[in-house]
Amino acid sequence: MLIAALTWGQPAQAAESHPLLTVDLLRQRLAAPVQREGRPTLDLRNYTIDLRADSALTDSFYRLLSSGLQRPATAPTLDLSYAVVQGDLDLQRLGQREPLYGNNLSPLLSEAGQAQLKRDRTRLLQLNRLSQSLLIQGQNSSQQIYVFKAPLVAVQTRFTGAVQGGDTFFLGRVLASGAVFDQGLSVAGARFNRAVDFSGADFRQGVQAKGSLFFETTRFDQGQFRSGANFQGAEFKANANFSRAVLAGETNFSRAQWQGVADFARTTWQSTAFFMRSYFARALFFTEARFDGPLVLRQTRFGEPVNLRNVMLGSEIDLGDALFPPSAYLNVAGMEFSLEQTQILGTPGKIGRVFSVPQLAGNETLLRNLERNFRRLEQISDANYIAYTAERLRLKAWQQRLLGTNINTAPVAALVRVGFTEAQAMAVVQQRQTQPFIGIEGVLGVAGVDLAAYVKVRDRIFALNAFPLTRRLTLALQWLWLGGLVVLSRYGTSFGLTFGLGLVAIPTFALMFWLVDRYRRRRMPPILPPLAEGLWLGGGCAVLLGLGLNALRSADYPLLALGFLSVLLVPVPALLIGLVLKQGRYHDLMDESYFVEDGSLRQLRLLIARLPVIPKFPFFRDRYTYLLLDRRWNWLNYLDFSINNWLKFGFNDIRLRDQHVPGLITALVWYQWGLGLLYTALLLWTLSRTIPGLNLLIYF
Repeated sequence: MLIAALTWGQPAQAAESHPLLTVDLLRQRLAAPVQREGRPTLDLRNYTIDLRADSALTDSFYRLLSSGLQRPATAPTLDLSYAVVQGDLDLQRLGQREPLYGNNLSPLLSEAGQAQLKRDRTRLLQLNRLSQSLLIQGQNSSQQIYVFKAPLVAVQTRFTGAVQGGDTFFLGRVLASGAVFDQGLSVAGARFNRAVDFSGADFRQGVQAKGSLFFETTRFDQGQFRSGANFQGAEFKANANFSRAVLAGETNFSRAQWQGVADFARTTWQSTAFFMRSYFARALFFTEARFDGPLVLRQTRFGEPVNLRNVMLGSEIDLGDALFPPSAYLNVAGMEFSLEQTQILGTPGKIGRVFSVPQLAGNETLLRNLERNFRRLEQISDANYIAYTAERLRLKAWQQRLLGTNINTAPVAALVRVGFTEAQAMAVVQQRQTQPFIGIEGVLGVAGVDLAAYVKVRDRIFALNAFPLTRRLTLALQWLWLGGLVVLSRYGTSFGLTFGLGLVAIPTFALMFWLVDRYRRRRMPPILPPLAEGLWLGGGCAVLLGLGLNALRSADYPLLALGFLSVLLVPVPALLIGLVLKQGRYHDLMDESYFVEDGSLRQLRLLIARLPVIPKFPFFRDRYTYLLLDRRWNWLNYLDFSINNWLKFGFNDIRLRDQHVPGLITALVWYQWGLGLLYTALLLWTLSRTIPGLNLLIYF
């Protein structure tokens, strides 16, 4: 209070005395306005203003003050700072009535204000015509707009009655920081052409601001809303600041429009917070806010990220049917909620993709609880995406350890290469000699290392007391394995991507098997496949390859997935086939296929337990016959064998014969069978994670 009093040129002791404002004193103040900030001001500070119904001042106050505030020249500022206003204050009675038509106010309004005034007049005219058509009003009645021209200053003013300013156009700024409203504030439908400042205000009854419009910056920071507030349908054209406010009652911001930044950082919500069908064009901040009741953001549209860092949730947060463009997401780093008491609701299949955290350290428990929340709600795809996000962050952390610089062991030159200056690097080395760094955030405590330097190097450093070679190799293998799961299957969350891998691998191996089986010699005598068979097989494999490559396009890292798959499918088979062609084949049964099929049964069968080579027992050899190479449909057998070997499921049981087969061809078959075994496990694991209840059939 002392600072505020000195700011306004008033001694601190004056705030403690409140002489009663009389009609004569009011006339004197109106006759001799003071100059403050280059503008005439009606100084009514530190008075007790009695506006109760039985007061002799009430009628004169509105009549004289309304006349004084509507002067043709620049409207004077009305200063009620440190005053005590007893009874209701009706700001509408202090305003000026303006007709539906005319441009008297245009020079006083901003461009946006003029457009809004035009829309208000059009709306009121339409309502008037509708009322006339329904015979609600007389033919000669006319709607008017109330305009409050003067700036209003009420710093640390106490209003014992209700303050009413509904359906009023405030042309000047409204400054009421630290004001106390014993009976609430009602500005429903009001328009504020200039900045509004209610910072630190105490609203002991409800705030009614339904349908209000704020053209400039709005401040309700550090405010006390003891009985709730209603901002339903309000529009904030510029930044709105509600930070550190305490909202005790039910607060309604439904259908509100926020064109600027909405700041609710460090607010405390003791009841339900409604933001249904609102629109946030720019960032929304709930940083370190606390919600004891539900937070309802259903059908809300977001244009930029929503900051929920370090938020404490109560019973529920409802994001059902909320719209997030690609540039918007929920930053939930450090968010806290009880898994048993809190529900996080959202549109199934979409809500899980909008949660974001910058790193795994410090957020692992949060991500695990988010995953469990969505699994409990049977939103499997959302739970899987949260798990996928966690593993991608884990992969990033491991990569940082493998490729980064250990600030506990790196020399000064290495620290300089990372991005530190030489002085900063020397300071880091000196600091770690006293006490090793526990985490990379510890460099912020080093002399000369500021936040900008930390942001520059944080992705290229890590902190460990020791990182031996064996531990590094183990971590590299883990990173490679996890990277494969993330790239090739989104960590078991994308069945389409996983199945697409098989659609690429099956025709690739089918072409390899056809080549080694049908192409043996060019001369003396030649053993070559017919051209038609090659064209049919090439066409069928091209279709499957196209479908598989199209499925790989849905991967988050399509080129990396294709490269990872190529490493598995190309080098080893190419080496084996090259050696076979180089060495040539000079063995018995050269005119027979290397592959045989079980002719005793033709049925769909699960072949996961069958090996790719037939047994040596003569009885089994009698059951298997060589493939008929003179049939036009023979090319299908190679696809069938590749499917059997890769998916462990097929129609004909086709295997490799056990006699007179080059060992390199046998190695090629076993290589595909081994990869297929890993692929089958990956496919079943993916199915168990994406289809609820299927894991019971798979594992039991």
